[in-house]
Amino acid sequence: MLSSSMMQVGQIPMPSKQTMLCLVPVPVMVTYIAFGAMAFFVYHSIAEKEFSSILTMSVIAQALAVSFLCIQVVSNNSAKGISVGALILDGCSVAGRFPSTTWSEGYLPMDKTGDYLYQMIDFYSLALILFLLHRVLVVNRSTYEASDDSFRVGPLILAAFAFATMFHANASDNRLYDTCWMAGLFMGVVAVLPKLWLITQTGGTAQPWTCHYIAAMGLSRATSGLFMWEARADVTCDPVITGFEHAIFFILIAHAIHLLLTCDFFYSYGSSLLKNGFSNSQPVNLNVQLPQFV
Repeated sequence: MLSSSMMQVGQIPMPSKQTMLCLVPVPVMVTYIAFGAMAFFVYHSIAEKEFSSILTMSVIAQALAVSFLCIQVVSNNSAKGISVGALILDGCSVAGRFPSTTWSEGYLPMDKTGDYLYQMIDFYSLALILFLLHRVLVVNRSTYEASDDSFRVGPLILAAFAFATMFHANASDNRLYDTCWMAGLFMGVVAVLPKLWLITQTGGTAQPWTCHYIAAMGLSRATSGLFMWEARADVTCDPVITGFEHAIFFILIAHAIHLLLTCDFFYSYGSSLLKNGFSNSQPVNLNVQLPQFV
């Protein structure tokens, strides 16, 4: 049992403080705390503890992920470790949600966060992505690893829209809106592939902020997947096979694929942290393997 002196604020033993700061440096901790406080406030004060607000938590986690990349680029004044392909897919994913969440309510949380906040956070994320693209392709282009960031995203975008056209839901009661939303989901799922490709092409190392970006994106996908699982009975479509609601099947499979794609990363990242600790400036050595079909 901890002694009373150790339980007092500010009385954490020095070795424990050093260990905590090694694993989670102050800038990282502050960023997590800021977004965590925002999520806590939204859940308790705006959403009034409604379960549907978990969908808003997912876009807050995505905004956190993109913010990590912004901090990396600005603090280092370098585009090293940034994948333009991943940013394009992330941007298309966010933009794909806009028609169905701005002009329709089919894919919005039912609590008060679905009125304006959800859309505002998505616009914020898209603005950060555009900012990053400008920094990487214009301001810090000399440090952009263009030759290594060679994963082709064009076929993925076309495939996402092709599958979305065939297997979309009808929550918005508008074929175009529903197709864009589903395509955005598919593009968000595969957005991790260009990033993992860049990591493997650069010797299996990743910038620290990039690791937090991938982790936060995984959290975003996990929370939205949980919402979709709970709402699975309400997601309908025009079934290709009578009696089989294919839309929710592909929605849930897409979420699962994203988490599976990042499993190897999470294992390698966790092992690296336990073995070497965490530096806010030194690259993290990973042993990430891309799936055989990539």
